[in-house]
Amino acid sequence: MSNSSCLAALLAAAALGLATPAIAAREPAPPSRAQAAPTELDRFLAHLSTLDVRFRQTLVDAHGAEISRSSGTLIVERPGRFRWDVHPLAGKAGGAAGAGQLMVGDGRNVWFYDRDLQQVTVRPVSAALSATPAMLLSGTVDVRQHFKERPAGRREGLDWVFVEPRDPSGADFRDALFGFEHGTLERMILEDTLGQVATVVFQHVEVNVPVAAKLLTFSPPPGVDVIGTPAR
Repeated sequence: MSNSSCLAALLAAAALGLATPAIAAREPAPPSRAQAAPTELDRFLAHLSTLDVRFRQTLVDAHGAEISRSSGTLIVERPGRFRWDVHPLAGKAGGAAGAGQLMVGDGRNVWFYDRDLQQVTVRPVSAALSATPAMLLSGTVDVRQHFKERPAGRREGLDWVFVEPRDPSGADFRDALFGFEHGTLERMILEDTLGQVATVVFQHVEVNVPVAAKLLTFSPPPGVDVIGTPAR
């Protein structure tokens, strides 16, 4: 898998001066009653119908060495529809123009288009991995059913929520931190099973604004390989 593919897998779908998710994961869990209390993430999702953001993303390995940088867009229309588009940045840790990955959830299927490989993979939503950040934000899955949450304190001017999948075998990531400023999601830090950490910094965040329906559908480009059968 390419470095840019790893980036998309971390979010399907980003280092700051704070504890990494791996460190947070080793902290003892608070009592179940505290876990049941609403977090900043719960409050954000409760009032979210659409989300349209630009982001910058950095991927580092388990030793903290930078692997790659990318930029992209995330569009969400709840419940169940999203578009996660990632393009590597040019330079030493970047990539070629026109490269990158696109993940689209159209409400029935999840499409993953790897532009580098000229390959599309499609799965019905019911068969796709449930524990991905994009599906969490889009309302494709019930957050409390699939994830454990707890407040992770305030650092770098943000209020953090620590999240980990209840079923690690069905997840694209080991754990994550979601950072909020005045109730708006500003950053995500995700760790995969290999110890790679992706830090995503959101920019130009627009909440509950109209989004174009065409951006939340997908048709495989001519000539690409398609793996899987979509639900109709």
